Amino acid sequence: MLYPFAAAAVAINLFMLALMGLAVGLSALSPVTTLWLSLPLGIPATWAAGRWVRHLLDEAAR
Repeated sequence: MLYPFAAAAVAINLFMLALMGLAVGLSALSPVTTLWLSLPLGIPATWAAGRWVRHLLDEAAR
C-alpha cells in the first residue's frame, strides 16, 4: 500500500536532484524519464519506509 507514495517521492526527489545537477553541468531529466526511473527505485524505497513505520509502531508499543 505504500508503493505509490514511495515511488512518487522517489520521482520528485530524482527530478529535483537532476535539476540541481544542472548547476554542475549535468543534463536534466525529463519528467517522463524520471517517472520511468522511479518505478524500479520505488521498491527499495517502499521497503525502507515499511521498516521505518514498523520501527515507529514498535516504539509506540513500548
